[in-house]
Amino acid sequence: MDNLSKTLAEEYRRLGGHRIDVIHDNLGSSRDWDGDPPEALKFWDERIAPLPDRERRDVETFLPSLNDESGEPASK
Repeated sequence: MDNLSKTLAEEYRRLGGHRIDVIHDNLGSSRDWDGDPPEALKFWDERIAPLPDRERRDVETFLPSLNDESGEPASK
């Protein structure tokens, strides 16, 4: 079943986004060590960054995780 968070994360990745989901001490965030291509950066800045914290965190859970050795997005 698709939802908005998953759809946003998939589109960001399709545009070449490199952010990784990071969970530390039960707090989640995302990191972008490699830099995003312009289209992915624009998508993140316009569609994901403005979301309320909880909704943005939901999107980040669908990104590949630093804590997941498989490198695949978390399943929900």
